[in-house]
Amino acid sequence: MNESIVKSLQYEDVDFQLAHIRLAAKRYGNKDKPILLALHGWLDNADSFVPLAQSIEQLGLLNQFQLIAIDWPGHGLSQHRPGQYPLHWIDYLYDLDELMTELTKTQPVSIIGHSLGGIIAAAYNAAFPHKVTQLVLIEALSPIYESASHSKERLTRSFKQHHRFNQTNPSKSSDTAQFETGAASEPKRDTSRELTLERAVNARHQLTGMDKCWCELIIQRNLEIKNQHYCWKSDPRLKLDSPYRLTFEQVDVLMSASDTPCLLILAEQGFKQLKLALPQAKLWFNDLIDVQIEGDHHLHMGSADQVANMIRTFILN
Repeated sequence: MNESIVKSLQYEDVDFQLAHIRLAAKRYGNKDKPILLALHGWLDNADSFVPLAQSIEQLGLLNQFQLIAIDWPGHGLSQHRPGQYPLHWIDYLYDLDELMTELTKTQPVSIIGHSLGGIIAAAYNAAFPHKVTQLVLIEALSPIYESASHSKERLTRSFKQHHRFNQTNPSKSSDTAQFETGAASEPKRDTSRELTLERAVNARHQLTGMDKCWCELIIQRNLEIKNQHYCWKSDPRLKLDSPYRLTFEQVDVLMSASDTPCLLILAEQGFKQLKLALPQAKLWFNDLIDVQIEGDHHLHMGSADQVANMIRTFILN
């Protein structure tokens, strides 16, 4: 995708002040149109949907819909959850419910969820199908589950990680640790380990295999410059293990069965577990279209045109 075209894509910065937290977002298109709500993945942010927004605009869909891409709490420009307690995926369900309660007052809402965003969207639709007009899952299907035999090990490992984190950051919430300002002089830095945009991009590229242009697009929204140095804005707790995960039996009861029209888009080079779970997906969704597109886990970026075409056909059907 041409970088100059991406930069020229028109959008509006939006803040949603919910009862418990503030979410930042980007709105593409007219606010009076039905909503396509885009939910990003773990450690990504709203800018992971820039390529898809561009492709959707080129298809003329923004004449009929608005696309709202949010930052989850602790990501991008959104507020962090207060305190230093462990985070859990189900927190996002409450965020989404509060947001959907506001959005559905004025317009019907269809959800496009990638990875973690798709996990949350699928679980939310299972519990509140009357609020979701259509559902698009990109490299996601349901909440992650594991055997109950792992529960003790997961709990103790998570708490150990959080205790170490709290000892490293005494009396600092995740918000103040990331955003505090003051007149105190800057301590001497080990410049050999200084965070730079190039190092951050290279690290993400090596970890995920994403093209560097997409790594940079996402990372720039997760960084800020203070005292002429880059630092992370994302909540560091996001990288710590959750203390609890559902079992398959719990997920199966939650997910069965939805009548919401659902488009499941998987990547040829994406997560193999998702392809293996297709028979289960057809039990969970009564109205399911599943497709596979050439690309990796972030195919809504690298294969944005194909994904946008699939979404257009689906939502206008």
